[in-house]
Amino acid sequence: VPVHERRRQRNAGAAGEHHAMAFLIALSTLVVVAAVVLVVGAPLRRARQLAQDGPGASLATESPDGAGAAASAGSVQDLEAAREAKYREIRDAELDFRTGKLSREDYDAIDTDLRAEALEILNRLEPAEEGADEADGTDRASGPGPLEQQERVQEEQHAEEDRPTV
Repeated sequence: VPVHERRRQRNAGAAGEHHAMAFLIALSTLVVVAAVVLVVGAPLRRARQLAQDGPGASLATESPDGAGAAASAGSVQDLEAAREAKYREIRDAELDFRTGKLSREDYDAIDTDLRAEALEILNRLEPAEEGADEADGTDRASGPGPLEQQERVQEEQHAEEDRPTV
C-alpha cells in the first residue's frame, strides 16, 4: 500500500474519531443542561402548582375516616405559614405607609386587600384545625364569626408587632 494511501486512511480515521468525540461532547452538554433545568426549575414548578391548587387543596384528598390526619396536619402548617406571611405583608404595607412610600389611598387599598386575604386564610385554617383536632381526638368549640375573625387578625398582627424580630 502506497504511503499517501496510508496517510489518507489515517486522516479519515482521525476525522471520524473527531466527529464522534464532538457528537459525544454535544450530547453530554445537552444532558447536563437538561438536568440543570430540571433541578433549578423544580421549586418554581412546585410553587406554581401550589398557587394553582391553593393552600386548602390538600384537604380535599383527606379521607373521611381520619386516615389523612398527616395531610391535614401538613395543610394546617401550610395555612399557618400563609397566615404569618400575610400578617408580615400587612405590617410591611403599614411600614411603607408610615415611611411615606405609599399614599393613603394606596395603603387603604392594599390594606383592605391584604386583610381580606388574611380572613380567607383564617376561614380555611379554622376547619383544617378542627379536622386535625378531630383526628387527634380533641374537640374545639364552634369557631368565631367573620367579625371576630377580623378582630383576631388585628390582635394577632399587633401581637406580631410587639414580638422582637429574630
